[in-house]
Amino acid sequence: MALTVKDVEHIAALAKLSLTDEEKEIYSHQLTVILGYAAELQELDTEAIPPTATVLPVRSVMRDDIPAPSLTREEVLSNAPDTEDGFFKVKSILGRAS
Repeated sequence: MALTVKDVEHIAALAKLSLTDEEKEIYSHQLTVILGYAAELQELDTEAIPPTATVLPVRSVMRDDIPAPSLTREEVLSNAPDTEDGFFKVKSILGRAS
């Protein structure tokens, strides 16, 4: 399926793109080639390939969730600029006094 300059103008209008006449000619050729590749792929027999097939081995990228000792409250709050009653104290963001 060959795309005409008119087709490219229509696609450009949908994408709100302003193209020169030279760009329209270039894109007409490039899009025709791309659609040709897509047509070739449509001819492949993929019946025996499951839809979720992958060429890479399936592996988890998450580390095991192993409990470990955490910091004490005092250690956590030690570098805080302001604390109150064992909590971080921050400025109000809703315009109300805390």
